[in-house]
Amino acid sequence: MVSVTGVLVLAGTPIGDVEDAPPRLRAELAGADVIAAEDTRRLRRLTQALGVVPTGRVVSYFEGNEVARTPELVAALQDGSRVLLVTDAGMPSVSDPGYRLVDAAVTAGIKVTAVPGPSAVLTALALSALPVDRFAFEGFLPRKAGDRSRQLAQVAAEPRTMVFFEAPHRIAETLEAMAAAFGADRPAAVCRELTKTYEEVKRGPLGELAAWAADGVRGEITVVVAGAPPAAPEEVGPAELARRVAVREEAGERRKEAIAAVAAELGLRKSVVFDAVVAAKHAP
Repeated sequence: MVSVTGVLVLAGTPIGDVEDAPPRLRAELAGADVIAAEDTRRLRRLTQALGVVPTGRVVSYFEGNEVARTPELVAALQDGSRVLLVTDAGMPSVSDPGYRLVDAAVTAGIKVTAVPGPSAVLTALALSALPVDRFAFEGFLPRKAGDRSRQLAQVAAEPRTMVFFEAPHRIAETLEAMAAAFGADRPAAVCRELTKTYEEVKRGPLGELAAWAADGVRGEITVVVAGAPPAAPEEVGPAELARRVAVREEAGERRKEAIAAVAAELGLRKSVVFDAVVAAKHAP
C-alpha cells in the first residue's frame, strides 16, 4: 500500500491589513507544492505585498469549481503534495470554499492542518461590546426577503450572541428585517472594513442601526446581534410548557430529555415542567 505523505494546509489570510499575516503564512505560500486560491488575482496581490514568490502550482478554487476541482486536489495530496488552501480573506470553510476539500481529504486519510489567521467573526465579536461567552455564527442570510424573514424567525429566540455576514447593498433591508424579527430594541453592532483604513463599528438598537444604514453603507460588513433575553418564568404557563415538551418529543427526543431541555431553556426546575406535562395529559 502506498503511504499517503501529502498534507492539506488551511491558511487564514488578512481580512484587511496585510501586516496581520503571520510568518507561517509567508513560509507556506513560498513552499507549498500547490496553492488553491479562491481568487488567483487577489492571491497575486497578497504575495506581492508580502514579498513572497510562490514556487508551487497555483490553481483557482472557488464556489463555481470546487466540486470539480476537489478530486484533482485530493489526487495531488495522495501523490505526496503539500496543498495550501487560501480564500480571499479570513479562514477557509467559514462562509468560504474549503469544506468539501477538507471532508474529501479526511475521508481519504490525508492529514489536514491549519495556519491560524485573522477572522472577521472573532474580530467583530470582540469589538461589538456584546456578550461573547457563547455565540452562534449564522453566515449570510438568504437574498430573497421571504426566505430571509423565515430564517430570522427561526433564530429570534436564540439566546446566544449571533454573527452574520452581509453585502453592503443589502445591509439596510437586512437590518430592517432583523428589527422586525428580533425587535427594534435588540442591541447589535455593525462592523465594517475591519482592520482597514476606514474601519467603523456602529453600535446600538437594531431600529436605530436600520435607520443609520438607510442612506447606504460601504465595505465588508459583519453584523453582531445580542441573543434573545430569557423569558420570565411566570410568562410561560403550564399549557405552554407541555406544548414545548410535546414539540421536542415529536422531533424525536425522549420525554425526560425534552423536559430537561425546556426547564433549562426557561430557567425552571424540571419538576415544574414535569408537573405541567402530567397535568396536560390528564386535562379533559
